[in-house]
Amino acid sequence: MKILAVDTAADSCSVAVADSGYGILAEMTVDIRQTHSKHLMQMVVTVLGMTGLRISDIDGFAVTRGPGSFTGLRIGISTVKGLAAGSGKPLAGVSSPDALAFQFPFADCLICTMTDARKKEVYCSRYRFENGRLKKEKEDQVLSPDKAVADISEPCLFAGNGALIYQKQIAEIIGRNARFAPLCMNIVRAGIVAQLGMQRLEKGDSDDVALFRPCYLRKSDAELNFGPKAVIIDNRFPA
Repeated sequence: MKILAVDTAADSCSVAVADSGYGILAEMTVDIRQTHSKHLMQMVVTVLGMTGLRISDIDGFAVTRGPGSFTGLRIGISTVKGLAAGSGKPLAGVSSPDALAFQFPFADCLICTMTDARKKEVYCSRYRFENGRLKKEKEDQVLSPDKAVADISEPCLFAGNGALIYQKQIAEIIGRNARFAPLCMNIVRAGIVAQLGMQRLEKGDSDDVALFRPCYLRKSDAELNFGPKAVIIDNRFPA
């Protein structure tokens, strides 16, 4: 099975093609703080070109569903939904924090993912690896950094751009229990998204392309400022 995967949930933008028999065939990631709409389709074309494949050769698609940047998620999900609908191939949504945590299978401690949610908050989740399997210990939340770590009393590996932004604050609160991922491992890689998406698709577990939506966790500024009218408008133009 060949999978095309996309992540646009945060500042970075990543595209990969993976094969169930070979692993990642090609992967491209940029983190240059520009709108993903400027680069995403060209990245898809480039990665496919590197593998010698066409969209018609792809058996399914995977994309991060959030939580993350409202605009970023819409760009990635709209693109992948269009490719899936146009090709008639299945789509699997993947949790952004799950994909981030999956990069640390040899961690012997609690894992806390943190993605910047703006407004001095982070999207956070907690995990452990048990017998090689990723186990989610706390569901995705949006909290201030201090509340996100207040009850941690054991060694914990922090990963994500939110952990980078609030590293000093985290270390001050939990002291020696704080461990931080290397700088290069604080972004979601599309190759990981492809692997997690492939696990779903190989079981026949896919999302309805027409109904698939981002997971935001909190209301957008438009909804907060304009109330129910904003929700109605958003439903007329789904991502």
